[in-house]
Amino acid sequence: MDIRTIAVIGAGTMGNGIAQVCAQAGYRVIMIDIAPEQLRKGMEAIARSVNKLHEKGKITDDQKRAALEGITTSTQIEMATEADVVIEAVFEKADIKKQVLGQLDGLIRPEAILASNTSSISITELAAATRRPGQVIGMHFMNPVPLMQLVEIIRGLATTDETLGTVLDLCRRLGKTPVEAQDYPGFIANRILLPMINEAIYALMEGVGTRDAIDTVMKLGASHPIGPLALADLIGLDVCLSILEVMQAGLGDDKYRPCPLLRKMVAAGYLGRKTGRGFYEYSSG
Repeated sequence: MDIRTIAVIGAGTMGNGIAQVCAQAGYRVIMIDIAPEQLRKGMEAIARSVNKLHEKGKITDDQKRAALEGITTSTQIEMATEADVVIEAVFEKADIKKQVLGQLDGLIRPEAILASNTSSISITELAAATRRPGQVIGMHFMNPVPLMQLVEIIRGLATTDETLGTVLDLCRRLGKTPVEAQDYPGFIANRILLPMINEAIYALMEGVGTRDAIDTVMKLGASHPIGPLALADLIGLDVCLSILEVMQAGLGDDKYRPCPLLRKMVAAGYLGRKTGRGFYEYSSG
C-alpha cells in the first residue's frame, strides 16, 4: 500500500506524539479529538517537542517544518475518511476502543488499515468490533513517542501478512524499530514492566522504602534511566491501573493484582505528570 495520509485518533500524550513522528517523516497527518481544547494542547506539545529536538540537532530544518505544517486538526471523526492508515490512541479501555474502531470501520476506505496503540488489550478482540479484522493490527508506541525507538507490533488472529508487512515498513519509515509480539494481555513490554511498577508501589505502601529510595535503588542498582515510581507518573497512574486490570483478567493470575495504593491514588485523581501530582509533584510548566 502506498501510504500518504495518516489519521491519529486522540490528541493526548500518545496521540500527539504519534502525529508528530508521522508528520516529521513526511506524511500528511490528520489529528482528531472530540475536545477542541485537547487538540490545542496537543499542537502546543508538538511545537515544544519539535523546537527542543531541533535545538539539540536531532531533527533537520525540513523535519521541523514538516511537523509544524503537516498536521491538520479536527473534532470530526469523518475526517479520517481521507486516511490510508488510521492509528487509534484513545483511553486504554476495551469498550471505548471498540466503539471508536467500529465507527471508523464504517467510515474509512475498504483498503485502509486500522491500527490501535493499545498497550495491553487483545488485538483479536478489538478487530472483532470491525468488518475488516484482517486489516486491524496493534502499533504500541512507547512514551515519549518522539524519543523512544521501539514500536511493538501485534497481529490479531485474523491480521493478514499484507497488513503486517505494510505496518512494519511504515514503522521503519518513521525511524522506529518494530518488534513483533504475540497477542497476549500486556504483550511483551507491559507484561514485564507493569508487574515491576506494581511491586514498587507495594514496596512503598508497605514501607520497605521511600519513593526516592525505591527509585534510586532501581536507577543505580539496575541501571534504569528512570525509577519505577517516576515512570508510573510518566505513563499515567490510571493507565497503569487499566493495564494491570487487563492482565489480571486476561491471564487469570493474582500476581497482576493492582496494588491498593495505586487504586487509591487513581480514585483521588493523582494520575501523575498529566495532573501535576502522582508519586511526585510536578509544576504546570
